[in-house]
Amino acid sequence: MLTVFRPNSEGVERCSDINKGSWINLVAPTPEELDRVQKELGILPEFLRYPLDEEETSRIEREEGQFLIIIKIPDPRHEGDMVRYEAIPLGIIVTGQIVITICLKETPVFEGLMESKWAKRLLEDHVRFVFNIFLRVANAYLRHLRLIDKLTNEYEAELHRSLRNIELLKLLNLEKSLVYFNTGLRANDVVMARLQGGRYLHVDEENEDILEDAQIENQQAIEMAKIFSDILSGMMNAYASVISNNLNIVMKFLTAVTMVLMLPTLVASIYGMNIALPFQGSPFAFALTMGLSFLLSGTVVLIFIKKRMF
Repeated sequence: MLTVFRPNSEGVERCSDINKGSWINLVAPTPEELDRVQKELGILPEFLRYPLDEEETSRIEREEGQFLIIIKIPDPRHEGDMVRYEAIPLGIIVTGQIVITICLKETPVFEGLMESKWAKRLLEDHVRFVFNIFLRVANAYLRHLRLIDKLTNEYEAELHRSLRNIELLKLLNLEKSLVYFNTGLRANDVVMARLQGGRYLHVDEENEDILEDAQIENQQAIEMAKIFSDILSGMMNAYASVISNNLNIVMKFLTAVTMVLMLPTLVASIYGMNIALPFQGSPFAFALTMGLSFLLSGTVVLIFIKKRMF
């Protein structure tokens, strides 16, 4: 999908023509849309192709007067009643006259951007526009991290009620999500640090403040991701120990029960042999045999109770 926004006398309007000062937003673009942008604006084809690779890492490239900035943005993925997050690339191409954003999926990072009172000013100042995207991406990470923390608490409460595999799998998905977040956030931090020096984009004092705000939010997200990851890792280890301990308790109980039941079986097996045995002619032979079995089993039960095996 190709969407074009351009400034006008009243603010910002959506249009179909590509003009100077416009913002072109490409979401899962078709080959025809990529070909149109390439031909009309002379954009390098590799700059349009790189952000469409889901494994692409955050970086900055400059070639033939065009700048390509790739950053990682959060991507929630729902699988039934489970949710996991990954980080996908968002490409920003700056040519000096126009800004192009490319992403594999629709992202909430741009929601409400063109409805804000600063929309026209953002399109007129490409550096400010790019830095505001950084700030929005950092805030998106923070928002999703808070949701992960909330989900972690919910899954933990479910685990307290019942240790089931499904809750452990949900926690595992969140733990993997935090790994993706941590990697993406650190890569984004490197990109912002490189832009801060003004080597790639001209950064004035006002825009530098926006970039610093984005860096602060990004650093906060990095710290939150690390803390949540440590908490989840510790929780997973704790529940793994609990499950292992519960298994040991069950096995210990079953072993004790087996030993208790083994003694009457042993006595019955001995007195069931076709040989001469004590008391076999006595009318009380059955009672004596059963009594001996119960006595041995009871003694073992008392010993196990004393050793807390029941």
